[in-house]
Amino acid sequence: MSETTATIIFALVVLLGAVSAAAVLTWFERRLLGIWQDRYGPNRLGPLGIFQVLADMLKLLTKHDWVPPFSDRVVFVFAPTALVVAMMMGFAVVPFSETLYIIDIDIGLLFFLGMTSLAVYAVLLGGLASNNKYALLGGLRSAAQMVSYEVFMGLSLMGVVMLTGSFSLQAIVLAQVDGWYCFSQILGLYVFLIAGIAESHRLPFDLPEAEHELTAGFHTEYSGMKFAMFMLGEYLGLILISCMITTLFFGGWLGPDWLPGLFWFSLKTFFFICFFILLRAAIPRPRYDQLMSLGWKVLLPITLLNLVITGALALSLQGAS
Repeated sequence: MSETTATIIFALVVLLGAVSAAAVLTWFERRLLGIWQDRYGPNRLGPLGIFQVLADMLKLLTKHDWVPPFSDRVVFVFAPTALVVAMMMGFAVVPFSETLYIIDIDIGLLFFLGMTSLAVYAVLLGGLASNNKYALLGGLRSAAQMVSYEVFMGLSLMGVVMLTGSFSLQAIVLAQVDGWYCFSQILGLYVFLIAGIAESHRLPFDLPEAEHELTAGFHTEYSGMKFAMFMLGEYLGLILISCMITTLFFGGWLGPDWLPGLFWFSLKTFFFICFFILLRAAIPRPRYDQLMSLGWKVLLPITLLNLVITGALALSLQGAS
């Protein structure tokens, strides 16, 4: 089997695995929220309610897929597709182990940031094309929120790049053999974690789709499969951000040699997925002005401070060598 064929097959495996994981995550999230909030969660369909996923999929597949006559039909249909494609493309540079990855490029980190940036356009276009005031407000909120927090997300990773000397995700993982960056880059981890929540529209930062204010925000007019694709994109974003936190700050696949690297990578990623779900169960949604103030008045100074400290540390180490 040629290397190109093997890469294509592995890419399809990652694609199907990510979509399947996102589907199961809808059940797992509700089940975990039920445990943490002292209630049952899904428990009617199958053991522990696992068949609830199939029921949800059947409902979305058979539900009437309505396109509002007052909307921009082409853009309205294109928006959810663009979101899913952008999120799936982000998995192309994730190193699941030392040998399991789709592609390793020198600008892998920049590629990831570029794909998450494209997701902004999908949400904004969905809100604008709906020709609905609630969807428009949700789209505008999303544009301001995601563009702002992309700045902090990018700056929070510059300390990792300075210590590693590369944008390759493989090189970043291998550079953590002597110590994970979650210790030396604790400020960058804090900012990246918050920015990742905002980028993926997860609670408590789901202001673009705030039900108590905007009905459903940017996807108010969506139903059926197009609504399912927006939800799929959100869960894919959750998994992707968890993978990137593991890769950039927690050593990726690195761990004791008595288990394969893929196991350690999956375990760490699973932990952060559970952490994001716990945030939804524990923290209330802030006001929109509080969200933007947190970014520009708190996270931006922290990222700049982290850059100064990391730069001084890198120069001192370079001088000592």
